[in-house]
Amino acid sequence: MKLFQSLLVAPAALGLLAPLTANSSELNLAAISRYSDNNVESLSTFSELNPSDWSYQAIKDVVISRDCSNLIPSDSISRFEAAVIINSCLKDFAQITDQERRLIDEFNSELALIKSSIDDEDPRFDGIDASSFSNTTVASFSADFAIGAVDGRSISKTTREANSSGAVIESKTTSKAEALGFDYKYEVALTTSFTGKDSLDVVLAAGVGTLSEFDLSQDGGSSLVVDGISYTFPLGDKTSAFVSQGVEGSALFNTACVYGGPSDTLSSCGNVSSALDEDDLTATAGVTYDFGNGFTASVGYEGQGNTTAGIVTKESLDAYAGQLAYTTDKYGLSVTSAKIETSTTENDTFTALNAYLSPEETGLPSISVGYEWGDDGSAASNADKTSSYFVGLQWDELGQGVFGIAAGTHSPKKENGDALVMYEAFYSYPINDGMTITPLIYTKDMAAGTDDQTGIMVKTSFSF
Repeated sequence: MKLFQSLLVAPAALGLLAPLTANSSELNLAAISRYSDNNVESLSTFSELNPSDWSYQAIKDVVISRDCSNLIPSDSISRFEAAVIINSCLKDFAQITDQERRLIDEFNSELALIKSSIDDEDPRFDGIDASSFSNTTVASFSADFAIGAVDGRSISKTTREANSSGAVIESKTTSKAEALGFDYKYEVALTTSFTGKDSLDVVLAAGVGTLSEFDLSQDGGSSLVVDGISYTFPLGDKTSAFVSQGVEGSALFNTACVYGGPSDTLSSCGNVSSALDEDDLTATAGVTYDFGNGFTASVGYEGQGNTTAGIVTKESLDAYAGQLAYTTDKYGLSVTSAKIETSTTENDTFTALNAYLSPEETGLPSISVGYEWGDDGSAASNADKTSSYFVGLQWDELGQGVFGIAAGTHSPKKENGDALVMYEAFYSYPINDGMTITPLIYTKDMAAGTDDQTGIMVKTSFSF
């Protein structure tokens, strides 16, 4: 469900009404939808822009040159968010640069989506009802290939056989799994608006592989299946809510972390359990409120909506979380707490602190840190405490790409137990506008009696 961490679906994805050309003399940026200049963090997305993408860097340059610094992105953003930033920064300027014209061309479709709330003063939109049903669904596509191997990795397999007397005997064998592997993943993201302020989002995904750190393998394997579906709608000017099946309950959270490493383990920035993403709890919902000036408050829920146990019942398992966050282009802080039911009588509780600092000086990396502590409701009182930590450094402009290093626990440290730490380094290099190559190397400290792991792998990502 990681795909939907960026699904900050608020009144953003508007219906496509008519194509816009990429010519500055025809595109009336001042007439594009009046999105909140201070609410960029809570917009809808499926297809992300990463700090290594040329468009991401170009947008940051435009934000600085056009003096709209309150819109500087601090992490991966969606194409819709990018379009909102472009609109907000350029709407009052008659002349645009070559770089800005290239951005308008790149985000032509997203800017067209915003047109449903343009003033009637633009004659090109006479007769268009912005509140009418959107008869156009916008699609984006992505594909990933990954090749690599993990030294020290092993897999366990359980077999069952009947003996001579008919009794079933179960045996477990462990074998090495260090061979070179090749993974792939393909996604289709669809978004539609019905009122111009809501968003229905669906992701179809297929993927096969064994390189778990790239998280490409899907439940449906090579079959394209629905990975998640979400409907988001505004509740007033500052509040947005969503309901979904398959989207993490923390989709609207604004965790204070700008590290964008590709590994699945450290991508949580130490916020391992507080930011809800329980595999067995797929019916989710959330609400976020934007106080302005960088302050947000969010709550999330996950439940067993696809079982007979139901939602929020005595028999069902449920998870609840809340977050307070303050983020700017230079620094941020968030506090997240969660209660996760593990049985009808027991639950786990977690609290996480996250923070980041992004220096303005050229050549200095951003710093992201996270620490989470928890209580295991099923463990004995002398062994029920858990903790996780994370530290990540990222250079957003190292050569043509993004370089990052990080360290953190790859599984929560149990009370009186050893901390099992993972170290990683990556470099994300954009070959062109739609193709990025990302090599990753990592090591994992494993439990006593188990070989430590070292992984070396490369992922090639395509977006179109």
